[in-house]
Amino acid sequence: MDIDALKTFVEVNRTRHFGQAAKNLYVTQSTVSARIRMLENRVGVPLFVRERNNIQLTAAGLKLLRYAENILTTWLRACQEISVEDEKLIPFVAGATPSLWDAGLQGWIQYMYQVEPDLVMHAEVHGPEMLARRIQDNTMDLAFVFDAPQHQGMECMKLTSIPMVMVSSEKGLTVQQAVSVNYILIEWGTSFSIAHAKHFPDMMVPRIRVMLGRLGLDYLLVNGGSAYMAEPMVTSLLKKKKLFRVNDAPVISREVYAIYPGLTTKADLVKAACDYFKATVTPAT
Repeated sequence: MDIDALKTFVEVNRTRHFGQAAKNLYVTQSTVSARIRMLENRVGVPLFVRERNNIQLTAAGLKLLRYAENILTTWLRACQEISVEDEKLIPFVAGATPSLWDAGLQGWIQYMYQVEPDLVMHAEVHGPEMLARRIQDNTMDLAFVFDAPQHQGMECMKLTSIPMVMVSSEKGLTVQQAVSVNYILIEWGTSFSIAHAKHFPDMMVPRIRVMLGRLGLDYLLVNGGSAYMAEPMVTSLLKKKKLFRVNDAPVISREVYAIYPGLTTKADLVKAACDYFKATVTPAT
């Protein structure tokens, strides 16, 4: 199987556009078309429904997608392992959701190199489903996720709960005032969204909705407003009085878990990583 053809297949699915996929892969559009035709000839069925401005996977394409992603990640892991010629060096692949990188992992990579200077680190950002899949496939050594996935072949350890607190650029607001004007809704995951909807069933459509905590915080600091933020992200800003707690707003906590392969050979590194997260993110009591 041609690895380049699989990369092209995955990229066309991601962009839903042959021309954009070609740009992202630094090849011509005719090369992209040729690779997809070759792949379709190899599997014997169409993989995409091609309509003007609407490229969608066929049922067969959907089935192939997961296999293609697994093959590519396994190939990448193999290349990483093989390229480490010095036997003293230790490859380590870790991942987290975007929000968790923002909320508690900013200094984690530096810490891991202090623990083990011979690391060859590969840090990745994915959604929780992809992270769980990578752990199951043994192409990732450790992942940090909100909420506990239930899958065979992986270990799951609860690390801490991260409080999500409502903060504002304006001092002394009530929660009703905060959600009524210039409110920024940050998507901190499914369970947060459910809890948020229960607490604020009648709130107005928010001024802005973002998927990344760091993006929401940057917008808040520049433009003002209110938002729920992970407490570790705003502790120093609250002390400096650049932001203010909305005191009557409910705290919405998110549980954080570490997941890793059940037969890991890097238990010491996993433990060190988890200890760092618990020490730096767990709220003081």
